Amino acid sequence: MLPSLDKAFRPGIIELRNFAKDVSAYENRQHLIVAVERDGGYIYRKEFDIFPDGVDDERNTFITERLIKSILWVVGGFKIYIAGSHVVYQKIKDYYRTGGLREFDYDFWSTTFEREVEVVECTYDNIPAELASSEAAGGHLDGRRIGFDVGGSDLKVSSVLNGEVVHSEEVVWNPKINEDIHYHYENIYKALKIGVEHLGGDVDAVGISAAGVIVSNRPMVSSIFIKVPKKDFELVKYAYINAVKRLEEEFGHKIPFVVANDGDVTALAGAVDLKDNCVLGIAMGTSEAGGYVDPNGNLPGWFSELAFVPFDFNENAIMDEWSKDIGVGAKYLSQDGVIKLLEPAGIEVDASLTPAEKLSFVQSLMEQDDPRAKEIYENIGVYFAYALAYYAEFYKIKHVIMLGRVTSGKGGDIILNTAKKTLKEDFPEYANIHLTMPSESMRRVGQSIAAASLPKLH
Repeated sequence: MLPSLDKAFRPGIIELRNFAKDVSAYENRQHLIVAVERDGGYIYRKEFDIFPDGVDDERNTFITERLIKSILWVVGGFKIYIAGSHVVYQKIKDYYRTGGLREFDYDFWSTTFEREVEVVECTYDNIPAELASSEAAGGHLDGRRIGFDVGGSDLKVSSVLNGEVVHSEEVVWNPKINEDIHYHYENIYKALKIGVEHLGGDVDAVGISAAGVIVSNRPMVSSIFIKVPKKDFELVKYAYINAVKRLEEEFGHKIPFVVANDGDVTALAGAVDLKDNCVLGIAMGTSEAGGYVDPNGNLPGWFSELAFVPFDFNENAIMDEWSKDIGVGAKYLSQDGVIKLLEPAGIEVDASLTPAEKLSFVQSLMEQDDPRAKEIYENIGVYFAYALAYYAEFYKIKHVIMLGRVTSGKGGDIILNTAKKTLKEDFPEYANIHLTMPSESMRRVGQSIAAASLPKLH
């Protein structure tokens, strides 16, 4: 099954399998090892065969580059090791630099890890061995806790006493238009204080669910602080840390706290709700967000920024305006994914409408069972299935939780059912992946409890 409105779509998973099949015909094929290192010395490795150097260097490089790009945005990293092909190494090294093909990725991960991204050539003997992380997170429900969800339009704060939500409140704010870091500081602190008030005036632990790339409780990149000037970037990184420190000074005791990416918190809430592990959470909203709970029920310390993971390998695919890359999830499993299918579906919309308004218009058509809108959601369901088959190259998946405004209403059911059908017909090996949308209990209190349960009391 392929998307009827996007005839040029080239599923990455199919391209990988065709590449492996073609390479297998060569007796002198080369074995390539790619390793990516992130903070803590953790190493992710992927091994596969390629054509011999000089046979089809362009295809070797294309496939390797797409896989490295995917690993970086699934796992995160600042050092890329390559063993098995000097030709491929030279190309990748040239891509990851200022002015290179992957300048955006180079800058992003250099900023995130506060060290320059490197590409290093190795031998089979000295390339680093895999070293995985599995960080216990969540499940701590003892004591007085605050579960805090930092959103772009509101701060949701929940007071949780021994695992039970005793109060939940949404505090409206406008972080994306405010340049003053003190505006952010004060609103975060005030929201925390609301949580404290409903716990009898003190708190034992704080769990924060936040958008962006989080390293050591610091938001290294986050749309929440997008208007804060670069000169205040160091202050941005300590926004949550300083808010909790302020509470500690006020109450005169240490307050254990954990800041986690909101996608991971969603997956953690889903794992609790499903009473199982290997849960991938995917939010289809303004962009595409993700989070993952591993086979041990822990967070692997991965970044799961699926918006930048390419799963359409068509070299003329639609470009993402921010990353300047093509075929990435942000343009397929998001409101932009709906919008790009409007014209081929034969739906005309007022060009002056915002992206959110265009999505709402399609959703209103779907409520009227408009066949054109239905076809758009079917196409997204096909995209989703092929994306999941590709993601399974990196994640062990038993459950997938779909959420986000694109999945609202009748369209969400069509995406879900089409993805299930596509997996069953085209990828029987993944047909047993359980696709679901959040239960009512998870939507109501699951996220706040999951956030509150992040820190362990000393």
